[in-house]
Parts: sequence; C-alpha cells; structure tokens
Amino acid sequence: MPPARQDPFAGYNFRVELDGIPVAGFTECAGLSSETEVINYREGGDLQVRRIPGVTTYSPITLTRGIAGDRSLWEWRKRVVDGQIDRRNGSIILMNADGKDVARWNFENGWPSRWKGPALNGQSNEVAIETLEIVHEGFDWVA
Repeated sequence: MPPARQDPFAGYNFRVELDGIPVAGFTECAGLSSETEVINYREGGDLQVRRIPGVTTYSPITLTRGIAGDRSLWEWRKRVVDGQIDRRNGSIILMNADGKDVARWNFENGWPSRWKGPALNGQSNEVAIETLEIVHEGFDWVA
C-alpha cells in the first residue's frame, strides 16, 4: 500500500510571537534564511581546491502588516533609535488548516533594525502597510 499523500502546508497561515507573547497578525513574513560562506583552500603543491565552510550569517526577518493602532512594534523600534537595544527572542509559527502548529522557527537575540511606514495616496483604497525588519543571531527550525 502506498504511503498516505501529504500536501504541503499553506504559507498564509502563520503567527508571530516575541518572548513567547503573540503579537498582531501579519500579512507577510520573509527572510527565514541562512548562508554559510565558502572558503576556497589549496595546500602547497596540490592542484585541487578544497572548499571549507566559513562564517554563517542569517538574513533579517521582515514582517509586514496593516496599521491598526497597535504601536508596540514602533515603540520597540523607537527604543533602539534612542540607544536602548532591546533584544528579544521570537518565533514564526506555521499552522495547518485546522490552526494547529506544524512548524516553528525560533530566532535569538533579535532587535528591529528598520521600520518602514505606509505609502499614502489619496486616490488609492489600499490598506496602510508598515514593515519591520528584525536582525537576529540565528534561528532553529523546530518541527
């Protein structure tokens, strides 16, 4: 008997937590990526180049949401602007269609390095969007 079919999870069903506390809903989350530098190394007299791992870096996490009056993310960013680095651990949690957690990416020592306000246009009917970029010192994928 063939194994049961498993469809991939939808990318729109997620939530964000900071220090274990759920924060407002977001329309988009991007930047869950890491990259390890490749170092080319050749020993004297050897014609073959060896490739060894170097430093691993993590991309900033970018969160996008409609502005709805909650200023908590702006206030977190403002503390950084004022010189008070407020590092937080957080999680991006993917849920299935039933709302149950199926994957979790936990990041460490994050702080907001960039905030972008909405583009305002009197001739548009689009939602006012804010974007927050969080730099961090690494993440782990927990199933």
